[in-house]
Amino acid sequence: MRSANLLNDFAFKYVFGEDCKEANDALKSLLTVFLERKVEHVVVKNSEMVKDYTKMKSPRLDLLVEFDDQTSVDLEMQLRQTKDNLPIRFSYYLARLHGSQELEGKYYGELKETIVLVFFNVNSIDNHRMCNTFTLKNEDGLSFVKETEDRMKLRTIEMAKLDVNKPLEDMSEQEKMIYYFLNCHKGMDDSKIKVMIESDGVIQMLEKRVETISDDGWKKIIEDFQKLHENEERMERQLELEELQKVKEEVRKLQEEAKKAQEEARKEQEKARKEQEEAQKAKEEARKAQEEARKAIQEAVKSMKM
Repeated sequence: MRSANLLNDFAFKYVFGEDCKEANDALKSLLTVFLERKVEHVVVKNSEMVKDYTKMKSPRLDLLVEFDDQTSVDLEMQLRQTKDNLPIRFSYYLARLHGSQELEGKYYGELKETIVLVFFNVNSIDNHRMCNTFTLKNEDGLSFVKETEDRMKLRTIEMAKLDVNKPLEDMSEQEKMIYYFLNCHKGMDDSKIKVMIESDGVIQMLEKRVETISDDGWKKIIEDFQKLHENEERMERQLELEELQKVKEEVRKLQEEAKKAQEEARKEQEKARKEQEEAQKAKEEARKAQEEARKAIQEAVKSMKM
């Protein structure tokens, strides 16, 4: 079993993003399958990212792709759920990509299409579809922009939803490619991978690219990149601990404020009780005064009769 694994996003981006014909052909096949449109020509705008990974501050490797019609695609491989909200994150990527277009002196109708294409190895969307496309719609599903004019799309591929036990002959092109992504590290040891390598031209193309990252040199690079992931995970855990500490401090402050509020309420209740007692005393004194006045009047009446 070889070390190459396309679920490692560095390997994924190298296979599809290196500045060479083989990688470009593999990329066109990938985009044709998952965007469900014929792709004749694409250019990777940031292919230099795979040349010096040591300068990266974080292990986020996106492929920024431009079609011949100037459609832009941000291609992401997201292996795990993170503390940072993924749907919000990728919505931001889409907005940022769309807003990066130069529009000075142009009409808004000249904006080109932008797509964020994300491969997840986690389940994030509550339905049974492996592939979902999101656009601007209202609560009833009514599109804000005509479908033919919609310039912003978020396309998600949830690989974890693949039925890996499904017979190969029943798999779609998308399912076959996802199966290959998930299991290419097994090579010919996997019976389905073996059949695909022997009979599927697209998979044969991908296999040739994967073979270029199977030597010890690439194993070291991938291991180093994995360390970047581990460092990111440690940083996330540290942020989580700091956030938890902040939450605890907020809870303590709220409890202290609640305690003060309770004490103020107790004082107010005590004050109200005293005022009520004083009012009751005043009422009783008034009653006694009325009783004494009544008796005095009665005595006066008796005296006058005598």
